Amino acid sequence: MRIFEAIALSAILGGCASVTRGWDEQIAISSTPSGVEAKVTGLSDPQPCITPCSVKAKRNDEISITFEKEGYEPQVVNLTREIAGTGAAGFAGNILLGGVVGGVVDAASGAALDHKPNPVIVTMKPLAPSAPPPRARPRKPPQPVS
Repeated sequence: MRIFEAIALSAILGGCASVTRGWDEQIAISSTPSGVEAKVTGLSDPQPCITPCSVKAKRNDEISITFEKEGYEPQVVNLTREIAGTGAAGFAGNILLGGVVGGVVDAASGAALDHKPNPVIVTMKPLAPSAPPPRARPRKPPQPVS
């Protein structure tokens, strides 16, 4: 009977990081200048984003953001996923309470992870001005032959 109680408790407490932090997070996106189109790839639910903005992402999504604005060089920021301090604490809680099921849930859902950097901040670089066309040299009138 003791084993059944432990399994039931593990199932109830399963996913401590999932319970305390959730499976989603908000990613704040900004740029200088503002008004830049930020194309976010890797989201399970893609959303349009003009800076400053934020998007909702699953903690285990692999995310890349492409910034584009006319007159500026495009930029790409690839986000990484790292175990957060609070995510690690939730995961450790699973181990201490015997929540193997919870540990599996947290690992599968990415609940212990955070995207880095967050917030995502870029400074756009203006395109280099195009070189002016070379000036034509004025032609000298032909000299009379004497």
